[in-house]
Amino acid sequence: MSFTQSELYAHQRETAEFLRMTPKAFVTSSPGTGKTRSVLEAFSKAPERGRMLVLAPKSILQPSWGNDIEKFTPELSYGIATAKDRKGAFTLPNDVVITNHDAVKWVDSNADVLQGFTTLVIDEFTAFKNRGSQRSKALNRIKAHFERRIALSGTPNSNSITDLWHPALVLDDGERLGNNFFRFRSATQTPTQVGPSANMMKWSDKEGSVEAVTDTLSDITIRHKFEDCLDVPENTVRKIFTTLSPAHMSMYEDIRDNFSTVLPNGEPITFMHAASKVKKLLQLVTGAMYDAGHLTREIHTERYELVMQLVAEREHTLVGFNYRHERNNLVALATKMKIPFGFIDGSVSDHGRTKAVEDMQAGKLQVLFAQPQSAAHGLTLTKATTTIWSSPTYNAEHFTQFNNRVYRAGQTNKTETILIAAKDTHEEHVYDVLNSKVENMDVLLDLFKQLTNARRPNDNLQEEVRR
Repeated sequence: MSFTQSELYAHQRETAEFLRMTPKAFVTSSPGTGKTRSVLEAFSKAPERGRMLVLAPKSILQPSWGNDIEKFTPELSYGIATAKDRKGAFTLPNDVVITNHDAVKWVDSNADVLQGFTTLVIDEFTAFKNRGSQRSKALNRIKAHFERRIALSGTPNSNSITDLWHPALVLDDGERLGNNFFRFRSATQTPTQVGPSANMMKWSDKEGSVEAVTDTLSDITIRHKFEDCLDVPENTVRKIFTTLSPAHMSMYEDIRDNFSTVLPNGEPITFMHAASKVKKLLQLVTGAMYDAGHLTREIHTERYELVMQLVAEREHTLVGFNYRHERNNLVALATKMKIPFGFIDGSVSDHGRTKAVEDMQAGKLQVLFAQPQSAAHGLTLTKATTTIWSSPTYNAEHFTQFNNRVYRAGQTNKTETILIAAKDTHEEHVYDVLNSKVENMDVLLDLFKQLTNARRPNDNLQEEVRR
């Protein structure tokens, strides 16, 4: 059954009804379950709906929200507020105005444009988890204009339970998790000193804090797990290891052990601290490193050849890359092999992103190269059946979201996710860290799912969280 069907899935109808009955709501359903459509359904059927403002990642304003409005709720008019003409989208009598996260600062400075708006939707609300950022402060100032507030994310706490504090404050004005972050952190986390200074602290979730917070938010949270609500063929995940040559492994070990190495051309490179060392290690195993002038020092190309061999064996593939040199080498090989390709990263315009997605979905591209940060949210790429990670990311949210561009509603074929790592290098550890973060996130999300329709008695920690 195609996701472009006119009838909603059962879980989408349930979500839409929940939103109609819950004026301040979290929707934490898995990526690929169609959260956008549920929001549009609820808004379109509201008896006195007013106008709706959507804050979303820049890359999905048209591909996700605009296209879904045209496809599923054509009775709604909409405008996309871009930097070139933000006021125009608000001035026209659009039912829905869609703009990017950072535009909230402009909205705050031009709050008169919010007259007639009743509903605020924050798509990928983790963009506002940092309470001290300018956009978070702006969002706090404009939230009072909206009677209904909806926050969406399938990956709500990629790091810790405190990621939920500020989004919850935006929704319910501190009713559930309080309006003092430091009090909330003291209630849910334990500090450990990690350096010589007393303020060098690492904060870890207390035992039971995840359960207490999810229970406290459960009355305004709805969660559907992808695998439980959609009849989509299975996805398999496997690793493929590459092996560095003795010369390249020697360079790797020099950096790992000595904070320095010598490039094949004889140029010495020194790294000042551990963070830069790890970054250089990850760059090296992907085939290149960057010097202080941001120039690429090409070292090896075997990894790109492996990726393109895998691409050549498949009809349609999504490839994730993290570095500019990866994109350049992959594009060069695709061109040489006469493989139709497109790419999405920060250098591509909104129109270019939309065209790349449309071309992939139309079957015109055999491979789409994409930087996860630019393509992790909202995009539907179900024409592809394989996701290949040319190199890993440390960001668990990007990892989870990117994997669900192919494995999502509307997919009718079995799919696979291929993780490429250099054997006996730091890359293996990165995937371990990713899997650990995803597992921790799954614990929280499963609790949300369990508590969607049930309330449990408050324990002492819950009372402290609410205080």
